[in-house]
Amino acid sequence: MKIKHKLLILFLLVSGHALCKNQHDTLINNKSDYKISPIHLLSRWAKDVNPKNALKEYPRPQMQRNNWENLNGLWEYTITDSITEIPVTYDGQILVPYPIESALSGVKKMLLPTQRLWYRRTINITHPDGDSRLILNFGAIDWQAQIFINRNKVAEHSGGYQQFSVDITDYIKSGENELLIKVYDPTDQGPNPHGKQVLNPMNIYYTPSSGIWQTVWLEKVPHSYISRIKTTPDIDNKRLEIAINIANNHSGGNIEVVATANGRAISEKRLQYANNSKQIITHLTIPDEHLWSPDDPFLYDLSIKLINNDKTIDQVKSYFGMRKIDIQKDEKGADRIFLNNKYTFNLGVLDQGYWPEGGYTAPTDEALAFDIKAIKSMGFNTIRKHIKIEPERWYYHADKIGVLVWQDFVNPPQHLPSGSKAIFEKEVRETMAQLHNHPCIITWVIFNERWGAYDQQRITEWVKKNDPSRIVNGHSGELLYVNDQLRAPSDSPWIGSDVTDVHSYSEPRNTPGQPGKAKVIGEFGGIGVPVPFHQWDDVEGWGYTQVTPAELKGKYESMSYSVKKFELAGLSASIYTQPFDVEGEENGILTYDREVIKIPINELRKINMNLVPQTRGFMIDPSFKIAMNSNINDNDSRYQELLKQYENGLKDSTFLRRLTLMAIRQKDQLRATQIGNDYINTLLEPFSKENLIFIGKITRTTKDRGFELFNAYPERINSILGQVSAEYTVKMIIEHEELAPYFSHNSIPAWDSLQSQMNSKYGVLGEEVILGKRMMYCAEATQDWKAYGKYYVLYFQKAMKHPDYITNNLSWKVFQHVDDSDVLEFALKVMKYDLETWDQNEPQAYDTYANLLHKLNKSSEAIKWEEKAIQLKRNEAEEKVFAETLQKMKAGLPTWPQNN
Repeated sequence: MKIKHKLLILFLLVSGHALCKNQHDTLINNKSDYKISPIHLLSRWAKDVNPKNALKEYPRPQMQRNNWENLNGLWEYTITDSITEIPVTYDGQILVPYPIESALSGVKKMLLPTQRLWYRRTINITHPDGDSRLILNFGAIDWQAQIFINRNKVAEHSGGYQQFSVDITDYIKSGENELLIKVYDPTDQGPNPHGKQVLNPMNIYYTPSSGIWQTVWLEKVPHSYISRIKTTPDIDNKRLEIAINIANNHSGGNIEVVATANGRAISEKRLQYANNSKQIITHLTIPDEHLWSPDDPFLYDLSIKLINNDKTIDQVKSYFGMRKIDIQKDEKGADRIFLNNKYTFNLGVLDQGYWPEGGYTAPTDEALAFDIKAIKSMGFNTIRKHIKIEPERWYYHADKIGVLVWQDFVNPPQHLPSGSKAIFEKEVRETMAQLHNHPCIITWVIFNERWGAYDQQRITEWVKKNDPSRIVNGHSGELLYVNDQLRAPSDSPWIGSDVTDVHSYSEPRNTPGQPGKAKVIGEFGGIGVPVPFHQWDDVEGWGYTQVTPAELKGKYESMSYSVKKFELAGLSASIYTQPFDVEGEENGILTYDREVIKIPINELRKINMNLVPQTRGFMIDPSFKIAMNSNINDNDSRYQELLKQYENGLKDSTFLRRLTLMAIRQKDQLRATQIGNDYINTLLEPFSKENLIFIGKITRTTKDRGFELFNAYPERINSILGQVSAEYTVKMIIEHEELAPYFSHNSIPAWDSLQSQMNSKYGVLGEEVILGKRMMYCAEATQDWKAYGKYYVLYFQKAMKHPDYITNNLSWKVFQHVDDSDVLEFALKVMKYDLETWDQNEPQAYDTYANLLHKLNKSSEAIKWEEKAIQLKRNEAEEKVFAETLQKMKAGLPTWPQNN
């Protein structure tokens, strides 16, 4: 049932302070049935989230005002197609600012590239007087947002990780106002930087976080106000450089800047600015500098006022840290990373910033700070924030707690679609401006393992010029080693970069040196250790190397000793993958829910002390609870013990789930089927998405209960898991049980009788399996292309909507080897469906379609499709092949082999 509501904010304007009495909190929560969406894994902070307190802290500590109102809470939402102008009805409520895919949003739905997500709320406003403006601020919306006030479009913003603000003063009225936000997020299907978000997560990629995922808030400001400040420390000259941007300055006045330490003013300046001045640049002298570092993360407070006729018209509070980072030579002449003119080894972890219940968004501010506290408590002094820009408060906590941050930019899509380069550079520029003032950030990381990399020298030099106050790691992992094998060679690695950086999994390896560059290991480790009952994916947990819980400490200790050896040979930094499990990745030191630490913290600190001294800045607060230690004996060696408990009648669903997976890993299929069927029978909602995913993964034989479900309810299951999921599972099992025995013994089936048998036993899907296998036999074993064409047609007449093979590859064989025009025409229909359904962005599919057209003497149309293939090409090699094909088409020459 749809709950209708009005969100009321009484915006009271008081001299020097605006109090927004949010009646919405009372009204909406009395009527709301909000609850977190069902999810099997939660962190300890999830229980603290409700519509009244959703991330209530001021979101921008570097430029804080008192006069603000948090708009987080319950909004209305709906998902529409791409052409709907303004929705008429809404699907329900969503808790802002948690992504729509997250459990904390209360919705937990995927947003597709063809859809648009709408948010709505009403706000009751007393219109500001003529000397005031009302600013609507957004921490981040992924990816493209249109803002409407009272149905008038007032702004549009692209960028999934950048703050933006909208002056809504001229669009509001006294009384009730409607705020609408329309969101488009193609995730990994568009030109936008998207990090590790993908629509179909697997291994090292994760669930998307679409829409509003950071705080939304209102601020009342004067007509002329401080719109931005930029602070840059210069410890060698004991100065703080300051740039102050002023919006709507038409009268001029004075600026007062005051720096304080421990509540005492230590430096101040008052200066005049002229009318129409947009930026004021000045500096403060900082006497007796108290430098910022992980050992002593000291922060100064900063106050900036705009003064007109001796009256303060605007004031913001901020802070800064005095620190310096650069590359210098040590006493032996090695190029090293120096912090505050002292060599400092950067002992770090690769932090992804994901949460089981919130995706990109931490459940609470306490949780946001926990990750940093936990990492430093383990003895690390550095965090590489990996392909994600965090909310401002994360960097605020990093500044206060005292960690060094390597900040990755969010890479462009790897295939670099049209427009992606300009979008990437815009977002890089905005990210650098947004995060500039944080002393914790010491390094910009541009491209990770060449994902979407282009113009590496130009981009690296541009970033260095834009921000000379930091180190630039231009090409992290440009050389990537896995199991001691180089996966990603490069002719001229690290051009323009301040460091030479390799990634090496799982064992660390030293980095080649180059003059003027520090040597770093940008990633290593990735040691997978599953922890029962604390897993996101208990079927397919992943790590570069799997070890038992008891082996992990020794493995980590051995790698740490290697890093120490490399440090003595000139290494300046190492980044371990990773502090926390993330979805299917089980290579964290802590589990994804932050409840279990896999190496006891005191033992881990002792190992890390070999590289970073545990000074006063690394003391653990006695009240800080990190996690419980893992039980190193709770692993698959308990299989027989747990099997006896099962035989004695233990039928708890959690127990049955774990024992089913153990049986599969022990290759005890008989027990896996028996226990798995018992588990499925305990489920109250077998057709929930989470349950169907698990059922699909444990369904391996025709005797499994899952086989029966997937075969009986394909449409229902496909609507939940995606197209052809049910048919694919059923057909793979049929093929394994019925056909694999023939080919494992090199015997040729009696095709006709087997086809009849399969149809009788399994229906249409069974017949599809045998037709597909017979088609592939003609291509691979006998190369009987006439027969291949026959069974290609028979197969796709049944399986066009759910093929088991790559349609483009099969159709290419038809193009190359079949001359029958009827088969070619049929293949053309198959490829058209493929392009419309599966391969809209696949250049080789366009090429196949074009070649089929050309072979059927439809060359003018073929030329158009080949030109589309060239537009979509992913690399120079594809472009060359497609261009040669296009020339042949234009010349009327065959593009297919001539020796058939």
